[in-house]
Amino acid sequence: MTAVADHTRRTSRRGPQARREARIGLLFVLPCFLLFLAFRFGPGVAGVLMSFTDYTLTGGGRFIGVDNFTRLWADPLFWKSLKVTVLYTVLAVPGTLVASVALALLTRRAFRGSKVFRSVFFLPVVTSLVLAATVFVWIFSTGGPWGTFVSWFGMSDESWLTSDTLVVPALAVVGIWSRFGYGMLILLARMQDIPRELEEAALTDGAGPWQRFRHIVLPQLRPALFFLAVIETTASFQVFDAVYTMTGGGPANASYTLVFQLYDAGFKYFDLGYASAIGVALFVLTLVVAVVQRLVIGKDQ
Repeated sequence: MTAVADHTRRTSRRGPQARREARIGLLFVLPCFLLFLAFRFGPGVAGVLMSFTDYTLTGGGRFIGVDNFTRLWADPLFWKSLKVTVLYTVLAVPGTLVASVALALLTRRAFRGSKVFRSVFFLPVVTSLVLAATVFVWIFSTGGPWGTFVSWFGMSDESWLTSDTLVVPALAVVGIWSRFGYGMLILLARMQDIPRELEEAALTDGAGPWQRFRHIVLPQLRPALFFLAVIETTASFQVFDAVYTMTGGGPANASYTLVFQLYDAGFKYFDLGYASAIGVALFVLTLVVAVVQRLVIGKDQ
């Protein structure tokens, strides 16, 4: 009882000080919180409200209910762009995760030059995607380096960016190249926290590299993989820079993504209400996919 009373007295003495420290902490956080409200949360709410209007740069702003969403549902271009976006995501996200895991495994152990390799692999993340996309236009051009490489296997050396079927895989390659370094860094940090005793014990029991990876390393990476899956899926749904620079949505809308349609509706045709409806649909789609990923990958976390 005496110990409980002493603990209660110490807690009551710390109470005012703790509240004072909390108020000071909130004071420091307040500027960032206000900036978040002004430039992230506020525009998001405004976009949702605008999706229920006929707002344009030349006027409007009249409430029209769900007319924009009805129009979106009946728009063949929306379904085409949704199909392209999903295809790009299906190619880019697994490719990025596989490349990230492979390179994290390759560089997890300290060896001569390991830090140099990590820096080189991370370099695409901090490289301007517009600049990199311009270089990839040359790489994928007819007779370019990529065409020369695939011609060794009997494939045509024509530009993938002019092919209806190969343009999205070409863009996915660029997406994987620009993102795997970030995933590698996250997974590498997680791998270094795995107790080495677990792998050493498995090695003593005769487990091979694949068995150690499957039964020891991979389960430990599950929370990080869930995080990366959500981040990479969101980034893939919002792909725009590479599409704008490399293809402009072509050929024949074969690389026309949802964000590119949003850009055209808002900044080419100035139909901001309809563009906002596309943005809301994209947000809902991203949220649904994140929930599904949570149920499939992160349900035990």
